[in-house]
Amino acid sequence: MSRAGFIGLAGRPNVGKSTLVNAIVGAKVAIISDRPQTTRRASRGVATNLDADWQLVLVDLPGVQRPRDVLTERMQRRVEHELGDADAVLFVVNADQGIGPGDRFIASHMLAAGTDTPVICAVNKIDRLRASATAEVLAAAAALPIVDEVFPISAKDGTGVEPLIERLAELIPESPLLYPPEERSDQPSEVHLAELIREQVLRRTRDELPHSVEVAVEEVTARDDGLIEVRAQVWAETESQKGILIGKGGQMIREIGTAARKELERELGAKVFLDLKVRVREHWRRDEGLLDRLGID
Repeated sequence: MSRAGFIGLAGRPNVGKSTLVNAIVGAKVAIISDRPQTTRRASRGVATNLDADWQLVLVDLPGVQRPRDVLTERMQRRVEHELGDADAVLFVVNADQGIGPGDRFIASHMLAAGTDTPVICAVNKIDRLRASATAEVLAAAAALPIVDEVFPISAKDGTGVEPLIERLAELIPESPLLYPPEERSDQPSEVHLAELIREQVLRRTRDELPHSVEVAVEEVTARDDGLIEVRAQVWAETESQKGILIGKGGQMIREIGTAARKELERELGAKVFLDLKVRVREHWRRDEGLLDRLGID
């Protein structure tokens, strides 16, 4: 009998959850940025090993935080819902920063929920530490009351990831495969393409602007000349933010578009014409109907 189940990822913003999901799946299914709150939706990465007859469905969740607007309230509700339904929880912490108040807040939050779900702690970014410092943070992670086992890893270079995968596969229940084995993600194509574009915005903007930006892909069309045409909008909340995104003489939006087009071509396996527009949508993070349409529930 095969084994299949859901693994919910918990952790503070910017501890490397998306990088770890990509490493386990073996494909880029989640965007990566050094900006906190890069992940807004509970996207699922699917890792299947037909030889060993298992399938891990990794739920890449937003970083746990105290909500500050409708958007972050929805993100937090999604975290709680997905963790409650998971067969195991993968609690990711940043070795480089040690176990801090944010990690203890998440641990106490999960402890208060009273779940019996096994919790595996992945201490990420050990490539940045010496052995003695690594040992200290591993001991601190093991001392968290919710943690059942600890694995030192580097999602970036792959260190320790295989033993972690093997343990997660042991924790999921006997079940038929939940997704076709060739699938790597449950995200609709337009959402994934929009996220790849947003990733390039995040890499080039600073301060509060990344949190105020969303990307919506309006149309994807295969043209007769072999190009795939992608029409997308980048939303800002104010005219001043729009000006930053466009840049002097349109320099910023050209840089974003060039980099995003390369990512889209890599994803789609074809040459892409990207039509990218910047629009102002005031207070979109508070718009319940718009958040529904964006799939941020």
